[in-house]
Amino acid sequence: MARVPVADWSSDWDHLDPAWVVDPYPIWQQLRETCPVAHTTRYRGVYFPTRYGDIRDVAYDPERFSSRRVVIREGDYRVNSPPITSDPPEHRPMRMALIPPFTPQAVAKLEPQTRILCNELIDRIIGQRHCDAAVDYAQHIPVRLIAHMLGIPAEQGDQFRTWIKMALQDGITNQAALKQAEEEISAYFAEQITKRRGDGPGDDLVSFLIKARLPDGEPFSDRQVLGALRLLLVAGIDTTWSAIGSSIWHLATHPGDRERLVREPDLIPGAIEEFLRAYAPVTMAREVVEDGELGGCPMRKGEMVLLSFPSANRDPEKFSDAGEVRIDRKENPHVAFGLGIHRCIGSNLARMEMRVALEEWLKRIPDFELDSTRPMTWSEGTVRGPRLLPITIAPR
Repeated sequence: MARVPVADWSSDWDHLDPAWVVDPYPIWQQLRETCPVAHTTRYRGVYFPTRYGDIRDVAYDPERFSSRRVVIREGDYRVNSPPITSDPPEHRPMRMALIPPFTPQAVAKLEPQTRILCNELIDRIIGQRHCDAAVDYAQHIPVRLIAHMLGIPAEQGDQFRTWIKMALQDGITNQAALKQAEEEISAYFAEQITKRRGDGPGDDLVSFLIKARLPDGEPFSDRQVLGALRLLLVAGIDTTWSAIGSSIWHLATHPGDRERLVREPDLIPGAIEEFLRAYAPVTMAREVVEDGELGGCPMRKGEMVLLSFPSANRDPEKFSDAGEVRIDRKENPHVAFGLGIHRCIGSNLARMEMRVALEEWLKRIPDFELDSTRPMTWSEGTVRGPRLLPITIAPR
C-alpha cells in the first residue's frame, strides 16, 4: 500500500517518505531552523529532536526516556534484545558481561582474518569493469566476520541478510515479517546453544555467552542469551555494512577525497571518523515515560522519541561546516555510536572493519566512480546505508 505523502515535516514527518530516504539532511536542517523538535501522529505519535543538545539530553535521561522500545514501528509487537532494550538497573550487569569480546585487544586479533576476507571479496571483483560495492563487498564483510565470531558457517550469510531486512526494514510496517524474523532467529540460535551445551563450549561468541556470569555469579538465562545473540546479529551487521557502503559511496562521488586517500593512506582512520559523523547509519528510539518537555516542546507519556544520532552529527552549533565532509577534520566529537548508557559496545569492531575494508579496497581499486546507468538505492528505516551501489572501475 502506498504511504500518504508528508504534508508538513514539522507536524507530519515520516522516516519512510521517499524524500527522507534519499536525502534527509536538508529536511533535518530546515527543522533545526524552524521546528527543532518536530512531531508526527504517525506510528501513534513520535517526536523528532534535531539538535545535538536535545538528542544528548534524551540519551542521558533513562528515567524519562525508556529503552523498552528502541525502534519506531507500526503495531504493538516488540522484540526483546537485552541489554539494548533494558533500563537501569537491569541494563548494566549484562552490558558489562558482554564487553570482553569487543575490547581493542580482542578486536585486534580479528584484523588479519578481516583483511583476508576483504581480499577474497576483491578477488571476485578486480577483473570486472562494473560491480555493486554494497552487494558484492560491503554487505559480506560484517556478515562473514560475525559468522566467524559466532562459530557458525559463513554460508549462513544469505539467511542473515534476509532476517535483517525482515527485522529492520520490512518489520517497520509489517508485524508478521518482524515476528517471523524474530522466531526464526531465535530458533536458529536455540539450536546453536543446544549444540554447544551438548558438545561442550568452544571458543566463539555463543560459547562465551553460555559461560558468562553476571556480577552475582549467576549465568545468563536462555532468554538473555537469545536476546543478546539477536542483538549481535541484527545490530552488528546492517549498521557496519551501511557505514562501509556509505564511505565507498562518498569516495565514488568525491574523486578529490578518493585520490587523496589513495595518496595518503595514513588519513584513512581520520576519514573514517568523518564518514561516521557525516553518514552515521544508526537512529534509535526511546519511549516517553512521563509527561514533560524537551527543547520547549511538550511531550506526552507513551509516545516515542526518534533519537537521531545522524542529525546530532549535522548540527552546526556542534560542528563547524557541519554539512561538509572534511576527511582531515581535526575536532570530531561525533556520536555515530550513540550517547549514554547504550553507547555501542561494538564500536571498536565497527571501526576496524571500516578501516580494513577501505584500506584494502583503495589499495587494489584506487580509481572508481558511481555508475549512473544503474539504480542506486538507500535503505529505509532506522539504519541508513546503500542497498544498491553500482560502480564503474577504471582499467589499470
